[in-house]
Amino acid sequence: MFKYFAHTKADIDKMLKSLNINSIDELFSELPKEVILDSDYDIPSFKSESELRHYFEDLAKQNKELTLFSGLGAYDHYQPAVIDALTSRQEFMTSYTPYQPEVAQGTLQYIFEYQSMIQTLTGMDVSNASMYDGTTATAEACFMASAIRKRNKILISKTLHPNTIEVIKTYLKFKGLEWEFIDSEAGVTSFDDLKNKLDKDIAGVVVQNPNFFGYIENYDGFSETIKDNKSLFIVNSDISTLGVLKTPYEIGADIACGECQSLGMPVGFGGPYLGYLATNKKYVRKMPGRICGYTHDLEGNRAFVLTLQAREQHIRRSKANSNICSNQSLMALFVTIYLSVMGKKGLKKVNNLSYQNAHYLYDKLIKTNKFSDPFKQPFLKEFVLETTLSHDLIKEVLLKNNIFGGVSLSIFGEEYDNLINFSVTEKRTKAEIDKLISVLEALS
Repeated sequence: MFKYFAHTKADIDKMLKSLNINSIDELFSELPKEVILDSDYDIPSFKSESELRHYFEDLAKQNKELTLFSGLGAYDHYQPAVIDALTSRQEFMTSYTPYQPEVAQGTLQYIFEYQSMIQTLTGMDVSNASMYDGTTATAEACFMASAIRKRNKILISKTLHPNTIEVIKTYLKFKGLEWEFIDSEAGVTSFDDLKNKLDKDIAGVVVQNPNFFGYIENYDGFSETIKDNKSLFIVNSDISTLGVLKTPYEIGADIACGECQSLGMPVGFGGPYLGYLATNKKYVRKMPGRICGYTHDLEGNRAFVLTLQAREQHIRRSKANSNICSNQSLMALFVTIYLSVMGKKGLKKVNNLSYQNAHYLYDKLIKTNKFSDPFKQPFLKEFVLETTLSHDLIKEVLLKNNIFGGVSLSIFGEEYDNLINFSVTEKRTKAEIDKLISVLEALS
């Protein structure tokens, strides 16, 4: 393997000695052993670059392209070809952080347009230039709430995506903040449990809509109750759904956050993705990251600039509200181009088609008598069911038919053992959905 790396054994030994360790493996001692590959890489040792390219091209032919019926935060939506054509241009692909506005007007302009689009979709006053992904954006929203209210505890709905919950818990733990869960009832956040757990220590309350199960939650009364406690209301949303659902502003959110992957980004094996964060104007000084704005030059021409970039992590360090120092500019361009191409009507049509496809699959699965709905809540493009079939058998048979879907939620913990997830976007054809149904109907 060393033939493909520049470091010699002498180089490695010198680095190990300077670190006062005996082997490279010691650098990874904190990782669980079950996630570490304990065998050699299956890579031939002595091949030229040309031979190695052919080797991997042959391996790639073994890959299968699967039809996606899974969701859980990553959705197979249509990606207009113009996105790849424009984002792969070198002035976008290789551009650096736009500290010098004189030479970065193009980058600053599309960031400004991105922010305007996020404001429109969320209904909030201001958006920042983007976050790393939806989970960390939600954790940063919790930091905002704590800094604004000067309180040390966050209430988290159990209907948030478990991955988002784990990231929030990690962020809060090392910030010295506390958290508590709001119970769910029939697949949605319990309003009664929220009211019981609100107290003077609660800085913010985090919910998700549509939630982890895909359900559209009714938050009537939430905002008023939370504000009466002088806490902040944080709403995490799959932003694509805001083309047809109530905006965070309309349901009384103080901070809107979430994932933008559904706006023109490929599923891409889990990334790179893009987080958004928007809030009301009065909280803008506590918003992490940077904000792009515009002014006018000496000749009166509109000019784009980085308006707010606190860079606290350099000044206040461990006392900073946030340590984020950049944004996902290239991925924000994906969103900007997608929304420019699709427009309001296009985004609405995407959701309408996804809704029709998801409900068609749902109805057909229920009619097989092998699936049942434990919650019976409204959903848009994603839902969960209980089934008498083995989850492992469903996964195995679907993969044999080049379908990825029917994901068992048991991977997120024992409390979800009986639930299985399906998601259907506008990309799925009736023939593809009927194939999935016929495969599952044949199981027993």
